Amino acid sequence: MKMSKTRLYIDKQLSSNIMIYIKNKQYHFLKNVLRTKIQDNILIFDGLTGEWLSKIVSINRDNIVLQVIRKTRDLKSETDFWLIFAPIKLFRMNIIIQKATELGITRFVPCITQNTNQPKINIRNLKMNIIEASEQSERLSLPKIDEPIKFDKLVANFPKDRCLIFCNEMNEKLPMIHEAILKKVDQYKKWAVLIGPEGGFSKQEAEKIVSLGSTISVSLGERILRSDTATTAAIFSLQSLVENRK
Repeated sequence: MKMSKTRLYIDKQLSSNIMIYIKNKQYHFLKNVLRTKIQDNILIFDGLTGEWLSKIVSINRDNIVLQVIRKTRDLKSETDFWLIFAPIKLFRMNIIIQKATELGITRFVPCITQNTNQPKINIRNLKMNIIEASEQSERLSLPKIDEPIKFDKLVANFPKDRCLIFCNEMNEKLPMIHEAILKKVDQYKKWAVLIGPEGGFSKQEAEKIVSLGSTISVSLGERILRSDTATTAAIFSLQSLVENRK
């Protein structure tokens, strides 16, 4: 028996000895790309219970049957990280979703701002991107993704117990992100990173964000970063500081 070099997300709660029927895209991937055979081992996860070892017991015309053998890893608690982002062009938005999933974001909140140039997004497509990133990064959970929310509604209902990291490129005299987070890292258990649209936030929007009591305005450096680069840098900085304090 050989172990597959990939992991599959299964949209069903897993347990020992149950049979899983793999169809459509995943079926094509196992059969035609990986060329798996009967008795090959496949790692699977459900985002609910952890990771499981399974074996192929049947390869049919339109499905592959897996038998779940045993659990290999338990699902662990994760730090509550949100990413609030203004939708941008699909290619770069997919990069944001992929990298943020790999880095441990637990919830995506698309936010429609004044300068958002991509107000309609394909939630189904982004969910598929989340699944693929979780499979490849050996993550056991799947981040949630909300329907887009308007900026004013987001600000009006933002929870007071969640620290909001605002990457504010309109202010040149802000502390670097790691310096600012270090001062608040013991004060909050819930976090959110806010990334604006390609045209940035309007002055009025920036003022509303800063007015929130839990907002920390930070700098990512002297250079103007693309949204996907800024997102990765901000999440990594936050994650590395918060996770190391556990």
